[in-house]
Amino acid sequence: MKKLKKEDIKQEVFDLYDDYAHNRVSRRLFLDKLSAYAVGGLTVGSMLSFISPDYVKKIQIKQDDSNLKSEFITYNSPKGGGVIKGLLSKPVAAKEKLPGIIVVHENRGLNPHIEDVGRRAALAGFISLAPDALTPLGGYPGTDDEGRELQRKRDKDEMLQDFIAAYSYLKNHPDCTGKVGVVGFCFGGWISNMMAVEVSNLGASVPFYGGQPTENIEKIKAPLLLHFGELDKRVNEGWPDYEAALKKYGKDYTAYIYKNANHGFHNDTTPRYDREAAELAWQRTIVFFKKHLA
Repeated sequence: MKKLKKEDIKQEVFDLYDDYAHNRVSRRLFLDKLSAYAVGGLTVGSMLSFISPDYVKKIQIKQDDSNLKSEFITYNSPKGGGVIKGLLSKPVAAKEKLPGIIVVHENRGLNPHIEDVGRRAALAGFISLAPDALTPLGGYPGTDDEGRELQRKRDKDEMLQDFIAAYSYLKNHPDCTGKVGVVGFCFGGWISNMMAVEVSNLGASVPFYGGQPTENIEKIKAPLLLHFGELDKRVNEGWPDYEAALKKYGKDYTAYIYKNANHGFHNDTTPRYDREAAELAWQRTIVFFKKHLA
C-alpha cells in the first residue's frame, strides 16, 4: 500500500478526529464513523495511524539540547491543584534576566509536543514554563487518549488557577524580568484568553484556536494576538462576538485566520499540521512577545 499523504484524507475525517479529540464522540463511535471512509485502499487502521500524533520523529528541539537549560520544577497553586509540575527552560547563554512565556497545553496534559514548544520558546530568547495541569492526577500518562480522559476529571476553572499560579511563579523567578506572556493551544488557547481577562498585569496573550470568553472582556489589558484555522468552524463560530466586544471596549488585538488550515494546525506531530501557517503564526508570535515583553 502506498504511503498516505494529507491529500488522501477527506476533510470530514479531520473534522471527525476533532470531535473525538475534544470528547464529543466516544472512541467506539469515532472508529465506527471512520470506517465509512475506509474506501479505495484506505483502512481504518491506516487512517487512525496516520492521523495520530508522532512524538518520536516530529520533535524539533530535543530534551538534551546543549543550547538550553531545561528542567522540571514544581510550584504552588493553592487555588488550583495544589502543587503543579512544569518544564522550565531558558537559553544557557543568557547572561541577563529574560522575559517569560507560559506555554499552555491542549486538552491532554503536558505531552512531548508541548514540551517541545516550551523549548522552542526558550531558544527564541525567553524563559519559558510549560505546566502540566494533570499533575494532581499523576501527570501526563504517556498517551493522548489517556491524557484526555484524565483532563476531563479536572475542573477547568481550577486548571485556570494553575496557570495563573504559573504566571506568578515565573514573574517572580530570579531569572525573569518580571514581564510575562502566555501562549496556548486549543484548551490552552481558552486559558490564554481567560488569563487576559483574569491577570491584570499580563504582558501579552497569544491564543491559538482557543475558545473565547463571553464575560468581563472589558477587564482585558494585555495585547492579544489570536490565531485561527479557516476550517476550524467549531472554534471560529465564537470569534465574531468576541471581536465585537474587543472593539467595543477598545482592546489592543490582532487576529489572523489561516487559509485552509484546520484546528491544531500548529501541532507538527499530526497531519492537521500546516507548515506554512504554523511557521508564519509562530514567527508572528515571537515578534509579538519580543515587542510587548521588552
